[in-house]
Amino acid sequence: MKRIRIKVGDVTVEGELKETETARKIWEALPISSTAERWGDEIYFSTGVKAELEEGASEIVELGDIAYWPPGKAICLFFGKTPVSRGDEIRAASPVNVFGKMKGDFGELRSCKDGDRVIVERVEE
Repeated sequence: MKRIRIKVGDVTVEGELKETETARKIWEALPISSTAERWGDEIYFSTGVKAELEEGASEIVELGDIAYWPPGKAICLFFGKTPVSRGDEIRAASPVNVFGKMKGDFGELRSCKDGDRVIVERVEE
């Protein structure tokens, strides 16, 4: 299983990638450097990677999901509710391809803010 390290400002999280076309495209594009934007308890950032919606794409995601949002060519990190969440759900702005899962304690992402530098890189084994 492929693993990535995501640094947002002073916070570092790791994630495991699924076996999907989107995950493959992101992996091939690494390392990625970008700028973070906050949307509730979601951080997203542009990647320059172009991928289409995959079968199973959804607006509803799970805590810790790493997803790709086609309209923004962006990676999204979900660590809580967004402004469009209803009840206890975690909802993206529009359908996303979930291509990975954050591991460990990712709650520190709440300290990140708009404009933080983002670096996504491979974790080589």
